[in-house]
Amino acid sequence: MRWLLMIGMMAVFAGRTEAVKPMELKVIPAEIVLSGQKDRQTIVVQAVYEGGITVDVTANAKIKLANNRIATFQDDVLRPVADGKGHLEASFGSKKAKASVKVTQSSAQRPVSFRLDVEPVFMRAGCNSGSCHGSARGQDGFHLSLFGYDPDGDYWRITRQMIGRRLDLAVPEKSLLLEKSIGAVNHSGGELFTKDSEYYETILNWIKAGAPDDGDDVPDVTGIELHPGKLVCKETTPPQAHQMVVMANYEDGSRRDITHLAVYMSNNEGTASIDEDGEVTVGQSGSAYVFARFDKHTVGTEVVVLPRESFNWPKGIPEHNYIDELVFDKLEKLQIVPSELSTDEEFMRRVYLDVVGLPPTVEEYEAFVADTSESKRESLVMKLLEREEFIDMWAMKWGELLQIVEGRQNNNSTRPLKAVWSYYYYVREHVAQNTPLDVMVRELINGGGSNLHSPQSNFYTSPEQFEVQKMAENVAQQFLGARIQCAQCHNHPFDRWTMDDYYGFTGFFEGLTYKKAPDGREVFVRYAPGKLGSEHPVYKEKIPVKYLGGETPDLEGKDPRPALAEWMTSPDNELFAQNFANRIWAHFFGRGIIDPVDDVRISNPPSNSELLAELSNRLVQYDYDMKKLVEDILLSRTYQLSSRLNDSNRNDFQHFSHAYVRRLLPEVMLDTISAATDTEATIANYPKGLRATQLFQGGGRDNFLRTFGASTRESVCACEVKTDATLAQALELINGENVERLFRESRVIYERMKEGVSDEEIVEELYIRALTRKPSDVERKKFMDAIVGADEKEKKQALEDVIWALINSTEFGYNH
Repeated sequence: MRWLLMIGMMAVFAGRTEAVKPMELKVIPAEIVLSGQKDRQTIVVQAVYEGGITVDVTANAKIKLANNRIATFQDDVLRPVADGKGHLEASFGSKKAKASVKVTQSSAQRPVSFRLDVEPVFMRAGCNSGSCHGSARGQDGFHLSLFGYDPDGDYWRITRQMIGRRLDLAVPEKSLLLEKSIGAVNHSGGELFTKDSEYYETILNWIKAGAPDDGDDVPDVTGIELHPGKLVCKETTPPQAHQMVVMANYEDGSRRDITHLAVYMSNNEGTASIDEDGEVTVGQSGSAYVFARFDKHTVGTEVVVLPRESFNWPKGIPEHNYIDELVFDKLEKLQIVPSELSTDEEFMRRVYLDVVGLPPTVEEYEAFVADTSESKRESLVMKLLEREEFIDMWAMKWGELLQIVEGRQNNNSTRPLKAVWSYYYYVREHVAQNTPLDVMVRELINGGGSNLHSPQSNFYTSPEQFEVQKMAENVAQQFLGARIQCAQCHNHPFDRWTMDDYYGFTGFFEGLTYKKAPDGREVFVRYAPGKLGSEHPVYKEKIPVKYLGGETPDLEGKDPRPALAEWMTSPDNELFAQNFANRIWAHFFGRGIIDPVDDVRISNPPSNSELLAELSNRLVQYDYDMKKLVEDILLSRTYQLSSRLNDSNRNDFQHFSHAYVRRLLPEVMLDTISAATDTEATIANYPKGLRATQLFQGGGRDNFLRTFGASTRESVCACEVKTDATLAQALELINGENVERLFRESRVIYERMKEGVSDEEIVEELYIRALTRKPSDVERKKFMDAIVGADEKEKKQALEDVIWALINSTEFGYNH
């Protein structure tokens, strides 16, 4: 496909003759070391044009070896011939680039290794994937470990489980393992590779050698690299293609080209697809990540595809702070123009609902609209951040994260209401005092003692926390944003976490013990020394306690949790700061920079990594003062952009070029209806007058709040809060008992009519109460026409219909 590249380049740079010449030429990789007869190296020549646009010109470049006695170059692959040194030179147009070449042990033929050579073929061919023999129960009576996480077990199952069936050492070509792979005999997976392929040759040579197991000297893979680091391409006809190169690093210091053995995927096929050989083909404009997986490692790189049309970034777009600089820089690279600034009314409704979970009062609305000062938005933000309702909002969000709800296990209360209230009040006090996030998390992780008198001990008293593995999974997901559950049974298929990581991390919690008081309500949480570490289910041996993805500390005879708390909240732990920065951002934008916010993995990269890194850095610089980061976000132009789209950002759903229209949180929905009607909602099991955001164990048990997706707090997953629209929600707003009662008890219209306020002014007030804006001329006329000529009873009914219609409007249920 790359032979069409020059045609595509001509289309890209049509009318711009001076830009056809590349600014830079690169040979990838720049340093080549070949060791052994069978070694190989995929070569890519990349041209970099104005604007950082990258093009694979390998097919059109002139490539030669300065010393062709040491290696041969064919089909973009360099292979060893004789020991020696030299360089490979590529030229394209007027540009030239070199790569050093070193060949060693060219006559040596390394024996075929089960772990280095055979297992990678199984992975490449999909044999050990979750949909084939790598599934929990295998396939057709043959089971392999998922993506080869258990090579010892795989070796035994292939060579020993059914001796004489899968391998034929007397006639290797007749081995069932090979014949099924090439489709010579019936195979439910079909033909995986051909008889003349390198994969067939690898397995055949291994069987011919007697199918030996590896010795202890076989090095482990320590990591892989995906080159080039980033692609910036243009939409072209035909589509532009770019070959990727994957290198594996081993613990003995060696490197190996595994481009032909890696498994590839993309998170956005429409923008950048990648085939089984690692060739990326660009599609529609946008941003995507392509990934390579080998052994237990996954790595990704960004692909930016720009529209084919010429683009000029508009001059004079104001940048309020560092957030705007980083967001707009990304948008400029993507050739996306941000929306205009929101109106005062739009901003006011948005910031009130986001910060205090209530709409502004009529008086607050009129004062803000009448204010002509340039700093009025900043002043409003500062006032809102000091309100009690801001504390309620974040106490509620912490309650969801920490599962602050009454808990039961085996019909016994493990967290009675007294403990729940104590836990909630503890969290709310920390929010009110603006306790640094790291301080609060350290207290929670180190929690112990009575669940009634030491509130933070309740961090360990939810029913699922009694399971050590669930406890470790929750801590990782809550405070690091990492879902490590997959690694309980196998290495994570799309992230770096291995079973060793999983069981090393669960070891921190193995020694926790629970003792109930005689009345059954009080539980004492303690750490019992001597239970350090968890048993690995495959190796059947105890795994040393280990920080997630980090080192193994010396904790002998100690409670390991203080060490875990210090490591987790350390400024050097990027995952901790990133997790909270991302969660805070997501609250105000409706989606995270990494989304979902608690699914941080290599294959789910941030939409703007520079922005997330800077937000994380700022949070650390602010000593984990959450309110300071919230202030930065609210005062940014990015947060204050309109939700109205332009031609360039119509399809942007992840780069924050405009405000995303989002559903109100369930609690905010109910509180906003109450505020609009000036009534007090009745919430199940709570005293009347309590706002939904003040519920100490959440609204998951109230019919209205549950219908609108309130968290039941049964898990730590961010998915507990559901904001999808449903038919039940529409019916609840139209004629639900709770909403109907609020309308019935509302005195707003009656009081205004009694005060002699004109019908038009009442309609205007209802619009401000419900939508934080005045009605348009068309809306005003429509409602006034329905009122004119009506008697007092009919007029009151017509005005009640106005507020009913506004609360049932799409505009009311969403934050713009």
